[in-house]
Amino acid sequence: MYNEFIKISYEITPLTMAVLCKKNDKGATKTFVLEETRDYIVHLTPTKVIDHACKFFGSSLKGRLEGTKDISNITHKAPVAIDPSSGMYFFPTASPMNKNCSWISHSHVDFVKPIRNDKTELIFKNGARISVDVSYGSILNQVQRTAQFRYSLENRMNLIKTALLEQEMNKEYN
Repeated sequence: MYNEFIKISYEITPLTMAVLCKKNDKGATKTFVLEETRDYIVHLTPTKVIDHACKFFGSSLKGRLEGTKDISNITHKAPVAIDPSSGMYFFPTASPMNKNCSWISHSHVDFVKPIRNDKTELIFKNGARISVDVSYGSILNQVQRTAQFRYSLENRMNLIKTALLEQEMNKEYN
C-alpha cells in the first residue's frame, strides 16, 4: 500500500487523503502521508504536518482550532478547515497532543466500517483502505462532527458571498 517517497517536509493539497502515525517493527513512529496516487514518509509528526498546512494558508493549527470552537463549540478532537475554499477539512483520530494522533481528510472518506478490537476501516473514494486503532463509534462521530462544522462554516461563507452579490446588484440598479 505504501509506495514510499521520503520527504523532509510536505505540503497538504486537495489530493491528501490522510496523514498517519504508524509504528514500525521496532516501535518507532513514522508519519505516512497518503495521497490519491502516491504515498510519502515525512520527517515531521502528523500534527506538525497539519500545523504547517494551516500556516501555509495564513493561520496555525491553534488558530484553526479556536475557529472551530467559535463556530461549532467543538473543543476535543476538533476538526480543522485547513483551506475551506479547496475543501481541505481534516479530523484527528485522537487528541492532537497525543503522539499517535493521525489526521484524516473528510473530503476523501467514502465509508467507515467497524473491525474487531476497537479498530475501524476507512474506505476512501478512490478505493484505498486503511485501518486505524480507534473505535468505530469514535470515527463515525468525528466524520459527523466534521460534516456539521463544514456545513456551518460554508454556510457562513455563502452568507457573506450572497450579501456581497446583493450589494453589487443594488449598485448596478441604483
